[in-house]
Amino acid sequence: MSKGPGLFSEIGKKSKDLLTKDYISDQKFTVSTYSDTGVAITSTAVKNGGLSTGDLAAQYKYGNTLLDVKVDTASNITTTFTFTDIVPSTKTIASCKLPDYNSSKLEVQYFHQHGTLTTAVALNQSPAVDLSATIGTPTISFGAEAGYETTSGKFTKYTAGVSVSKPDSCAAIILGDKGDSIRASYVHHLDQLKKSAAVGEITRKFSINENTFTVGGSYAIDHLTVVKAKLNNHGKLGAVLQHELVPKSILTLSSEFDTKALDQTPRFGLALALKP
Repeated sequence: MSKGPGLFSEIGKKSKDLLTKDYISDQKFTVSTYSDTGVAITSTAVKNGGLSTGDLAAQYKYGNTLLDVKVDTASNITTTFTFTDIVPSTKTIASCKLPDYNSSKLEVQYFHQHGTLTTAVALNQSPAVDLSATIGTPTISFGAEAGYETTSGKFTKYTAGVSVSKPDSCAAIILGDKGDSIRASYVHHLDQLKKSAAVGEITRKFSINENTFTVGGSYAIDHLTVVKAKLNNHGKLGAVLQHELVPKSILTLSSEFDTKALDQTPRFGLALALKP
């Protein structure tokens, strides 16, 4: 793939991941195994309140083809094929979900030295079409995306964004929700391994005249333990502790509560991921 600007979905992703990833409020247990033939099998069980769910996923890679199959407790089967370089500098992703085959989708990503282009089409009788593009370099990129519903002939979304990246920092501005919101974020990495970082994000919702400002970060206590925290101007405080029990096996503890309503019960989450 070309070393040009990333996909539009990557604009602002670093700050979003730092502020949302691993902040869980349920109990999750994941076990992964790998066979000599290249098949990876992952079993996941999730308990959220009194509701328990789970799924079984298998992944197989052969050459430039990647096959993912997932079965959940509701007997839904999701199959995804990913083909790399069928045409030079492209990635093709075809997904199908049974019995709800109307959710099937075909996506083609094209990578160029100075831009990327993504087209996704729903495979049903009234397909929706999503199109996104970026131009620029790995350092600075401009992008936009739009969704079009062929049945109604209306745009379901249109978004624009810009990203500026350096080896130790990344800033992004995204105009979304059909122009109703704007989000600006900045991430600064504090070490070469990028395990410790500080992040700030501000979102403005024009229709309700509301601003949300969030600060957070992560800090590597040692090479096995990382802590994360975030706080916004509405008083929502979250914290995460991750510890590598054995190589590739991670224990995650998460908590979130409202500092303006201390009488409410905090939310806690626990996740254990075991890998060979």
